[in-house]
Amino acid sequence: MLYTQNIHTKNNGKYIGWFLAVWTLFNIIQACTLELHSDEAYYWLYSRFLDWGYFDHPPMVALFIRAGDVFMHNPLGLRLVNIVLSTASLLLLWKTAKTIGANAKWFILIASGMFTLHIYGFITTPDGPLLLFTALFFYVYQRYLQQNTWLQALLLGVILAGLLYSKYHGILLVGFTLLADIKILKRGTFWLIATVALTLYTPHILWQVNHNYPSVAYHLADRSEKSYRFDYTFFYILSQMLMAGVLTGWLLFYKGFALPATDSFIRVLKVNFIGILVFFLFTSLRGEVQPQWTIIAFAALLIWLSAQLSNIATPKWLQGLAVANIVIIAIIRLLVIAQPAPIQQVQAIKKFFHYKDWAHTIKQKAGDSWVVMNDGFQLPAKYCYYNNTLKCFSYDSRYYRLTQFEIWPLEDSVQNKRVFYVARDPDVATTDTITTATGKWYTGWIDSLRTYQRVSITTNEKKISLAPGQQHSFNITIANPYKFPISFSNAGIKQKVTLEACFFDGKQEVDVQAADSSFNKLRIEPGHNVQYTFTIKAPSTKGKYDMLFSLHTTPFNGNRNSGFITFVVE
Repeated sequence: MLYTQNIHTKNNGKYIGWFLAVWTLFNIIQACTLELHSDEAYYWLYSRFLDWGYFDHPPMVALFIRAGDVFMHNPLGLRLVNIVLSTASLLLLWKTAKTIGANAKWFILIASGMFTLHIYGFITTPDGPLLLFTALFFYVYQRYLQQNTWLQALLLGVILAGLLYSKYHGILLVGFTLLADIKILKRGTFWLIATVALTLYTPHILWQVNHNYPSVAYHLADRSEKSYRFDYTFFYILSQMLMAGVLTGWLLFYKGFALPATDSFIRVLKVNFIGILVFFLFTSLRGEVQPQWTIIAFAALLIWLSAQLSNIATPKWLQGLAVANIVIIAIIRLLVIAQPAPIQQVQAIKKFFHYKDWAHTIKQKAGDSWVVMNDGFQLPAKYCYYNNTLKCFSYDSRYYRLTQFEIWPLEDSVQNKRVFYVARDPDVATTDTITTATGKWYTGWIDSLRTYQRVSITTNEKKISLAPGQQHSFNITIANPYKFPISFSNAGIKQKVTLEACFFDGKQEVDVQAADSSFNKLRIEPGHNVQYTFTIKAPSTKGKYDMLFSLHTTPFNGNRNSGFITFVVE
């Protein structure tokens, strides 16, 4: 099927050129004037440990950041590649939309009004690479429908691999495209696409296998809430409307659902738009959905709707509303650039300010010593970025989730050292305070740090039912991932270690039971494991609990060293 172009104004190219120039300039200014988002600093740490995969995401964002940071270590350098390629993404989306009848006016009005494209046009997260490879996919797939060649198939295979290396949500684009155009399976060239994509993606699959599938466990299990929360669904719907356009989002969504699909490619766009939105609507039933997760759907909507509106009579009020929408977003972005005091206190962007000075203040206190913070990857990452160092470790307790700090070798380097400890709230290890524009922070020195964050504890039992107070012996395997032997002895050691079984009712810890002193006789050689029998007693109150094993070293709260075991007391 060949597309016929609608009649466009001769100035289309000029308008798009000016639009992309202003877009790029705006993003450069924003990148230069705004400190890093917490996630950006975390992904900068990714870029210092290049690998085929990470706990939370595939590795493409690390490559984006590494490529720019090599030239200049500042926020613009970190964001530079993403800025350039966000402009390239819009150009590709325009070229695709133009072939199905879009004119520059409606493409610019819709793209400029999509808040999500503004945010991730300069902030560097996996959503930037995801948008680029989505734009590439639509651009090439449209041509593949017209020209069934091995070259087009080869290109699509490479693009799909890039899509999946950007963010796991890329699989939705693959699935909904096949759902919309199942006849594509009959093409012999399709199987080249699948073979190339799978071959190129194999290193990441092997990384997941070798690390016991951390991303799968995190995204499919750890992020789930135990019970449904209506506010997650409500705010998901509201955020999608706002991300599509502060004033026009509701109308774009209505048009996106209502307008008919007139051919195979437009059907692919419509099914991806509707399918992805509905998929995440159902996802909101099990946990919070972040607004940017639907960026693929917005790319499909932009192509399709800009072409549709370019070829029908539209009321003048619609164009006026679209312009007003753009003006609101431009004012918001200019205020963020200007950074008046009230803007710096807005909750949504508060964490973009003052953390450079915060990091330097802590560095002055810590000197060249290692710094340790608890429960959160964001602040250790910001400290590392702004001081251009890797000497900050995140102690993730059993009350927090697992992160990439459980995989990186940073913990190996901090063992038995005197470290500077920084916490948001006072605890037994804090003796002093630091006050910055970000607030008050509690600090202290910890002598001879002892942690076992990367030690893995496993058992074959995933679910168990007992009567209240009934005893049960778990046969557990404790594995040493370090390049040095570990001993759980407390003899002559200041920081004591205890093996604990912890019972949670939802997020509330309700019972903790410690292993007997036989545990402290264990010693494990590098890369080896030992078997240990841990006898516990069921809680006295009937109910369903989540239980995990935790290595608790003073002065911290204990790590999450095992997965959760479903523990039913009946």
